[in-house]
Amino acid sequence: MAWFKKEKYTTLKRAKQKTKVPPGLVVRCPACMERVLKKTWDDALHVCLHCGHHDRLGAWERIEQLLDAGSFEEHDGSLGSGDPLEFRDTKPYSARLEAACEATGLNEGVVCGIGAVEGRRISISVMDVNFIGGSMGSVVGEKIARSIERGIELGLPVLIVCGSGGARMQEGILSLMQMAKTSACAARLAEAGLPLVTLLTDPTTGGVTASFAMLGDVIIAEPNALIGFAGPKVIEGTIKQILPAGFQRSEFMSEHGFVDIVSRRADLRPTLTNIFSILMHAREAAPRSAAPKPSTGKLALDATPSRV
Repeated sequence: MAWFKKEKYTTLKRAKQKTKVPPGLVVRCPACMERVLKKTWDDALHVCLHCGHHDRLGAWERIEQLLDAGSFEEHDGSLGSGDPLEFRDTKPYSARLEAACEATGLNEGVVCGIGAVEGRRISISVMDVNFIGGSMGSVVGEKIARSIERGIELGLPVLIVCGSGGARMQEGILSLMQMAKTSACAARLAEAGLPLVTLLTDPTTGGVTASFAMLGDVIIAEPNALIGFAGPKVIEGTIKQILPAGFQRSEFMSEHGFVDIVSRRADLRPTLTNIFSILMHAREAAPRSAAPKPSTGKLALDATPSRV
């Protein structure tokens, strides 16, 4: 029999309390996966303070960031795509349009109108990559063409904020025709002596890159934006070679002469202000009689009728 008996004691453990973060309070950076307060994320214009990643912005967020408060007047906002080919893949094109409208609150993948940057009025078009990948259909092309023509009519410089996966396959040749139409309008703008500035955001690819996106008098890009016609994986599969690091990104495109300026989002407003001041100086300083006459040409193609 043992002289001493070891008694067993039960240690009480505190129950682990899980900290619940209210939904919408924190945002995770898609690049570095760091968590950031939603308010901090919004104040930084959706730019990560840890890695510098520039996240995508919707059309109305971009307009709020670039233009003077209360200066924007939308034009052609009621235009929306029809389904001329009655296209269907995994689901009807008409259903994709309805879903995109509901998700984004837009009628189409671009918002156009007249606004001001530091008091200077401009004609502006802002593409939204959240609307069917920012693809360019007949109405997107029509709205951008009208925006350029509006700049010619009013004697205003034109800014196009590009963000697109390319032409909209569900509209076939009608989509591809927008490349020629928007390019012709850009040529008329140049004939009128007015500048076109394009801002390339992530991604700017396909038929948009092959038309108006690369026709700007000054081409600006946000950091690390994907810019090109075909994607890197398609190119690697075609040429059977490994592409260099950073291929088709803004910095690579700038080094090879395809982009004039790579600008952080926070610097875009002063950058645009300086560019428009320089490009419009000669026109504004010249006598009114010597200024180029605006083009009176009609648009090459009519828009697809608006959806009811």
